[in-house]
Amino acid sequence: MSEFTLYIGNKCFSSWSLRPWVAMRHLEIPFEEVLVRLRTPETAANLANVSPTGQVPVLVHKPLNHTGGMVWETLSILEYLADLFPEKKLWPADIGARALARSAATEMHSGFREVRYGWPMNLRRPKGHKPLDAEGEAQRARIEALWRECREKHGKGGPFLFGHFTAADAMYAPVVTRFDTYGGDLAPDTRAYVDAILALPAMRQWYAEAAKEPWPEPGPDE
Repeated sequence: MSEFTLYIGNKCFSSWSLRPWVAMRHLEIPFEEVLVRLRTPETAANLANVSPTGQVPVLVHKPLNHTGGMVWETLSILEYLADLFPEKKLWPADIGARALARSAATEMHSGFREVRYGWPMNLRRPKGHKPLDAEGEAQRARIEALWRECREKHGKGGPFLFGHFTAADAMYAPVVTRFDTYGGDLAPDTRAYVDAILALPAMRQWYAEAAKEPWPEPGPDE
């Protein structure tokens, strides 16, 4: 039995759940997965049993005692894993690259609302271009500029934002699905980064398991 349990929501649309899940799968950190189905009359009560905020993801680590064995909020989970497993290099070693990676990850955590709401994560939705409003387009352009900056400054060693896979890539993984679903024809460098994330075995596993979910939500047109 693993010492970690990760509580997540529906894989088809729970974007915050995807972030620590794909990081732990890709980095081969063993964990047990518990899915709490969202959008049901019982969801709030079920989440209250496992999450202090009533939201997922939540990571339970059995040896952790001072917080009741629990870490919540996606970025906190990734930081906790980085502390536990420094050899996994969830943050770049170079201090300048690490500062940029943390800034990019935090900007994702707190921002890009119009992109997230205009292009909701829905792995059932057929691919096709969907225009955003003016603010959404500005945010989309900012995301691409940020990806470009990270790749140009620190991404020469591999296909990800900082060469190797980091917490910043985990934070942007759901955004990658949005660009792929709604973005239409992408700029070549954006397409290359999107394809690199989607090619991860962990991402392919998430997509495959999302496709097997028997529940109707969300519909393919949502």
